[in-house]
Amino acid sequence: MKIGFSTKLPEAWLQILLSLSSVLIGFHIGSSLHRENKVDVLKLVALSEDQTPKCLPAAFKADNIPKVTIFARTNPRGAERLPPGIVQPYSSFRFNNGAEKPKYLLTVTAGMEQKDTVNKIVSKFSENFAIVLFHYDGRASEWDEFEWSNRAIHVSARKQTKWWYAKRFLHPGIVAQYEYIFIWDEDLGVEHFNADRYIGLVRKHGLEISQPAIVSKKGLTWLMTKKRRNVEVHRRVKEVWPGQCPDPNLPPCAGFVEIMAPVFSRESWSCVWNLIQNDLVHGWGLDFALWRCVENAHEKIGVVDDQWIEHLVLPSLGNQGESIDGKQPWQGVRARCFKEWKEFERRMEQAEKNQSRWRSH
Repeated sequence: MKIGFSTKLPEAWLQILLSLSSVLIGFHIGSSLHRENKVDVLKLVALSEDQTPKCLPAAFKADNIPKVTIFARTNPRGAERLPPGIVQPYSSFRFNNGAEKPKYLLTVTAGMEQKDTVNKIVSKFSENFAIVLFHYDGRASEWDEFEWSNRAIHVSARKQTKWWYAKRFLHPGIVAQYEYIFIWDEDLGVEHFNADRYIGLVRKHGLEISQPAIVSKKGLTWLMTKKRRNVEVHRRVKEVWPGQCPDPNLPPCAGFVEIMAPVFSRESWSCVWNLIQNDLVHGWGLDFALWRCVENAHEKIGVVDDQWIEHLVLPSLGNQGESIDGKQPWQGVRARCFKEWKEFERRMEQAEKNQSRWRSH
């Protein structure tokens, strides 16, 4: 007997068979995925170990794929989802040319008017120091006459101050390579200064924040930072007038250096950088708060008398502005400095009140 089929029957059976095949294939693929979401890449692409393409990175082999999404709370903010081993939180100013790593960092905020003075400053620092020049006059390309300029980093932003630069370019993650960071003005005489000897004395006396002693023919210096005879280092002064030092362990009689030529250890700078305000760019008042960044500040903040400098008082940055209401540019700068000092004190007082409230709760 010959059995006949409708012409539509084979097509219907074909659709059923295709549907069943799809289900079976899907089940097979699903079973190859582990419950902890570990994907066997090699089985999925139907490749044996010998057939693995040579261009496939080892990290993509089945045994190397993480079982769970990595979430490292110890990573820097924003990088929590990266595996800790890939995070590089620190950098430096080192050139990528195979040169030796400098141990220390010198930064000078400078203008071309003081190029000879700055050249003398840099000449006192050996190749153990990385050099960074912050140019407030926009003339960063005009220093090539000096040999050291080729190994220096030049950063230019017109009419900006030392602490403006420091907040934006000396992040602790950038300067972490350097054991000591010199953040200096441009108008300093260095005839009696040697940077390597200075570092030796800072280490010997355990100073976390320091500066060279100051001499000034114009007398513009704090009593604490004046040079003393026959000592290597001093850390405090005796009050000259009654009531000048209500606390002999606090500024300006201890735990104090000026913002003119400070030197910070790597550890203290991590704190000081956070203390610098984004908008208070002249730094006045900062020197009265540095003690907060060092434990036992009256012992670990000091002035190095054996290596001393002269304050030449050449305010080139102050001349970059414009005369207003008949006043000289430097007068306007000085007025802003005092204003910033008062504002910094106000913020610090408010922060201390907030801290007291937090402790009381």
